Amino acid sequence: MADQDEAWLRQEIIDTALAMSRERLSPGTSGNVSARWEDGMLITPTGMAYDNLIPEDIVFIDGNGDSASGARKPSSEWRFHFSAYVVRKDAHAVVHTHSRFATALACCRRTIPAFHYMVAVAGGDDIPLADYATFGTQELADHVAVALEDRTACLMANHGAIACGANLDAALGLAREVESLAAQYVAALQTGEPHILDGDEMARVLERFETYGQQDN
Repeated sequence: MADQDEAWLRQEIIDTALAMSRERLSPGTSGNVSARWEDGMLITPTGMAYDNLIPEDIVFIDGNGDSASGARKPSSEWRFHFSAYVVRKDAHAVVHTHSRFATALACCRRTIPAFHYMVAVAGGDDIPLADYATFGTQELADHVAVALEDRTACLMANHGAIACGANLDAALGLAREVESLAAQYVAALQTGEPHILDGDEMARVLERFETYGQQDN
């Protein structure tokens, strides 16, 4: 049963990566997808087109940060996925994108402030910006951990965006929402100076989000 579950999850990672690519959240082989598994995670390999992936290409990285001998090389960004799971105990999937508007804001070193109440979808009154560091480094992973400490999504300076979720569907859905909010914020900046909702209002929004949608009985 465990082997079947792992095979299913590997395919789900591929399907999520393909959806991310089709929706232009990440062009080419940019971006990456992972899911928590056992004491570590499963993650897309580096430098391989998503269309060509099979479940065996997905790489398992254990709790020590090691992958099996003979396996594909994992995404160069595996370290910040690893850090995300350490700091976000509620996360079971991570999607990293280079989506157009989120990346544009990240390259301007902007957060996404509370210009719209839906910014609360990431768990706070903004979508923060992780400080810049060279891709694939532990320094970048440390910056991401800080940004995700009390948020489920963040931008990455001069890089892209990250979204975490309870599962792959949730993480991809949040990545879509971040890109949509980024596009709206860019449009608002071109129109004028956006009005930013204050902390009291965002606290009310966050409280309402706790009971929004279909709730378990």
